[in-house]
Amino acid sequence: MTIDELSQIKATALAELAAAKTPDEVEALRIKYLGAKNGLLPALMKQLKDVPPADKPLMGKELNALRTAITDALQAAKDASSGAAEAVEPFDFSLPGNWNKSGAMHPVSSVIEETTRIFAQLGFTVADGPDMETEFNNFDALNTAKHHPSRDERDTFWLADGNLLRTQTSPVQIRAMLATKPPVRIINPGRCYRRDTTDATHAANFHQIEGLYVDTKPVSLADLKSTLAHFAREMMGPNVKVRFRPHFFPFTEPSVEVDFSCHLCHGKGCRVCKQSGWIEIAGAGIVDTRVFKHIGYPEDCYGFAFGMGVERIAMIKHGITDLRHLYTNDLRYLKQFV
Repeated sequence: MTIDELSQIKATALAELAAAKTPDEVEALRIKYLGAKNGLLPALMKQLKDVPPADKPLMGKELNALRTAITDALQAAKDASSGAAEAVEPFDFSLPGNWNKSGAMHPVSSVIEETTRIFAQLGFTVADGPDMETEFNNFDALNTAKHHPSRDERDTFWLADGNLLRTQTSPVQIRAMLATKPPVRIINPGRCYRRDTTDATHAANFHQIEGLYVDTKPVSLADLKSTLAHFAREMMGPNVKVRFRPHFFPFTEPSVEVDFSCHLCHGKGCRVCKQSGWIEIAGAGIVDTRVFKHIGYPEDCYGFAFGMGVERIAMIKHGITDLRHLYTNDLRYLKQFV
């Protein structure tokens, strides 16, 4: 080992470190020159014991200078290679974006929200109640006869304690009237349960929206019709008309079926309205005075009530032919409503 050899090693090491471009290359050179086991510089330090005593001071000084030079060059190479690795290529703003599609509201939830918004314009507030109900709230208070088929176990989910899963959202109206004196102006969206066989238009678990208006001032079918006409125009389109057909419900007298003129064919007849020009939407009527008697309201109360199926409105509004599609959770189907 001579001074010239050390100078040559220094020149070679500095040149190799200057040429290193990546962190891996720099690490390989660190091991080559400074590695504890097979590094060149530790091996040279071990040879220092064989140098003549007169030359040891100078040789030791040169070895320390070589270590310092290689260490400084390694640090510089490491910084340079790290900066290169972290450098970001210029961003091309003309490239198409990778968008993550946000979620969307389910058609049933969308109809409930839209219906709530429409009736809020008329001063209706939202009322809610439990899915498990008493026989009084679900049947007795609503003037449903003891022998009425809707009370049968084939139609209603009865519970062991004598309560039941509500078959309609009307019990919410009973609860509201028991808790509040007139005037009452509410809508009550919610889930209902009936022993129906699931098919394209029926389900054992479905949603209803019902409305109730009670006041001590006279309330007529004209008030009911104007209210539902406003809802029809807002939900289905500005040219939609409303008609009433006589019907029977235990809790209203008189009672009517409510039809909207078809929003697709404008009354001319099409597949959706079965060529009639009209679509059945709801049941409604003037609240029977016996309902008021059941809950202890005074005799001078007047009111109207209406109810409609949420899934049916969603099917009509979006042209859905099978109710079951709403609950398959198939994104290929549901994403078209985003």
